[in-house]
Amino acid sequence: MIRWAGRAFAAWFTSRAGLIAENLCLRQQLIVLQRRTPRPRLRAGDRRFWILACRWVPRWRESLLIVQPATVLGWHRRGWTAYWRWRSRRRRGGGRPRIAGELRALIRRMAAENSLWGHRRLQGELARLGFTVSARTVATYMRRPYDGAPSPSWREFLTRHAKDIWACDFFSVRTIFFQTLHVFFVVHHATRQILQVRVTRHSTAEWTAQQVVDACSRDRDPPRYLIRDRDGRYGEAFDRRLRGLGVRQLRTPVKAPRANALAERWIRSARNGVWIIWSSSTSATFSGCWTNTSPTSMRGDRIEGWTNARRAVRRRRPYPTRPARSSVGRCSAGCIMFISTQRDAFLRPTGRRH
Repeated sequence: MIRWAGRAFAAWFTSRAGLIAENLCLRQQLIVLQRRTPRPRLRAGDRRFWILACRWVPRWRESLLIVQPATVLGWHRRGWTAYWRWRSRRRRGGGRPRIAGELRALIRRMAAENSLWGHRRLQGELARLGFTVSARTVATYMRRPYDGAPSPSWREFLTRHAKDIWACDFFSVRTIFFQTLHVFFVVHHATRQILQVRVTRHSTAEWTAQQVVDACSRDRDPPRYLIRDRDGRYGEAFDRRLRGLGVRQLRTPVKAPRANALAERWIRSARNGVWIIWSSSTSATFSGCWTNTSPTSMRGDRIEGWTNARRAVRRRRPYPTRPARSSVGRCSAGCIMFISTQRDAFLRPTGRRH
């Protein structure tokens, strides 16, 4: 009784158009319930009615009784999908008509016999012969479709040429004094050895190219391939120096860190290994120690031998006793540990809007 009284009170303030729409929705449901052969079934017209009602009737949810509102929204989504499938269907005779097979063979023959001609020149020669064709169409049919074996995958390429591949990358670190340092490193794919690590505050193309040259000058031959990303710090000077060394650059796709996964893995290890950085000299010292002692730069038996040797040393020699620290030393160590643990949380953006 109270429910009907509330509805009657709400209908008092409802506009006439709203009452007519609500009455229409109720009448439509009565028509559906009158179909008892053997049970009421919804037809395509009923579904279209409620799809339009959910768009044009403001209070359609209150008038809906035979199905759930989520069901009506599902009908709307399926109808929207069917509409765009119909609009995107392949129509007969659509698109630009294909040129004759004789003309395609003529374009390929002229391109093969005149290797220095471009598609514009070929278009002009075809126009002299009486063939009207666009320059883009000529460029499409200049080369024969490739019918050979498929090219190897990226993983197969890295496996076959691992000994001739170097990878390089940049990553940034922040010091305790909130200064940003740029770390550049070069890693060898076959041995996972870090060949060069340098830190700078201002990275340029000349400086980056010099680091690669320095990595080649230490009794090492230049690699055949160098994998890098599309960073703007690799400029024309970097490309010119590498061409002089005979190195072919392989640029990874945009936003594809897995293409240079070895370098990305070392960046993660370096970030986990360094807690706090005072200056660029501290980073350089850590880089040298990491190159000589980190198991990331070893593979196979070298990793196992390094691990066994480290365990043997721990078993034979106990840990030395630490000298007593003064109160000032303990306070300094505690401050450094607190800053190192809170550094990432302090520098990470919170995403809040003030």
